[in-house]
Amino acid sequence: MKRIYLDHNATTPVNPDVLKAMLPFFEASFGNASSAHRFGQEVQEAMAGAREQVAGLIGADPANIIFTSGGTESDNLAIKGIAYANEKKGKHIVTSQIEHPAVLSTCKFLEKQGFETTYLGVDRYGKVDPDQLRDSIRNDTILVSIMHGNNEIGTVQDIDEIGRIAAERGVYFHTDAVQTCGKIPVDVNKSHVTLLSLSAHKIYGPKGVGALFVRKGARIVPLLHGGHHEANRRAGTENIPGMVGMGKACELAQRAIEQDRQRLTGLRDRLQSKLIERIEDTVTNGHPTDRLPNTLNMCFRYVEGESMIMMLDMKGVAVSSGSACTSGSLDPSHVLLAIGLSHEIAHGSLRFSLGVENTREDVDYVAEVLPEIVGRLRKMSALA
Repeated sequence: MKRIYLDHNATTPVNPDVLKAMLPFFEASFGNASSAHRFGQEVQEAMAGAREQVAGLIGADPANIIFTSGGTESDNLAIKGIAYANEKKGKHIVTSQIEHPAVLSTCKFLEKQGFETTYLGVDRYGKVDPDQLRDSIRNDTILVSIMHGNNEIGTVQDIDEIGRIAAERGVYFHTDAVQTCGKIPVDVNKSHVTLLSLSAHKIYGPKGVGALFVRKGARIVPLLHGGHHEANRRAGTENIPGMVGMGKACELAQRAIEQDRQRLTGLRDRLQSKLIERIEDTVTNGHPTDRLPNTLNMCFRYVEGESMIMMLDMKGVAVSSGSACTSGSLDPSHVLLAIGLSHEIAHGSLRFSLGVENTREDVDYVAEVLPEIVGRLRKMSALA
């Protein structure tokens, strides 16, 4: 059976060149970077090279890159780190209703510690209103955390404008750029971000490694305490193979970003037009133009997303109904509810997220089998 993977926002396969770069650090170059002997010096050099590659993808100084275990830890370190380091200045945080659970859950946790969070609404496309953001910043606001690209609907925020607003008010700005780094250009200086989260496994790197950009001068309290790793900002023996793999993935992504963006946008739009043409009663979610090039989120009325996923899987097609982190939940997507969809419609969502190995044939195959699946489910549905 033909197998088609359209769930790249959940994770991606490791690029063979990334794996090749990592392998020596499982075998011959296995040293601890804290060791003074040659084994340690070898991996110190590799770690420094990886830091430069990650920094190069986002226009940062390598000294401002902290390696972490992934996007979730980066988000936690950014938000908790700033909150605890600046709580004497204030305890107010501004974020949005459509953030990744790693941000929303962290804010909820901090609320139990006496912090206050303002959750900005979004329009029907998932966009934050800059004027509403400006009005929400108070004298005791210490952090604005707004994601760059949404993992479910693909909407891309204007973080340049958001960054300017935060900078004008003297407030730190964090953005979760896990879904945008390597897919669209990201420049930490142009966007005035103070902190930026990214992850390796979204760009054909290994799982279990990510990074956090922290601008010079921004003080954060570490989550982990122990040794002097990562310039005293994240204790623990370094995951050298993961760091090397992430560095290589960032280098490859930077090299191919424009070519991949154009090709994936074409495939995404082709799939969208074919599904709209062949299936009635559909809703396309996300901004029409300010959207991740690889992401298409659609709702199909009168059917359940989980049923479509299972039937597509039987046809060899892998998709999702939203965030991989909430796939076990029976509740509709908080993102789709935030953009104004009813529970009924939100339950019928599918997220198609394409990757570099996908082809026009893949897209055409999905556009061929999904109408039949939707038709069959609608005949069985009491809602139709």
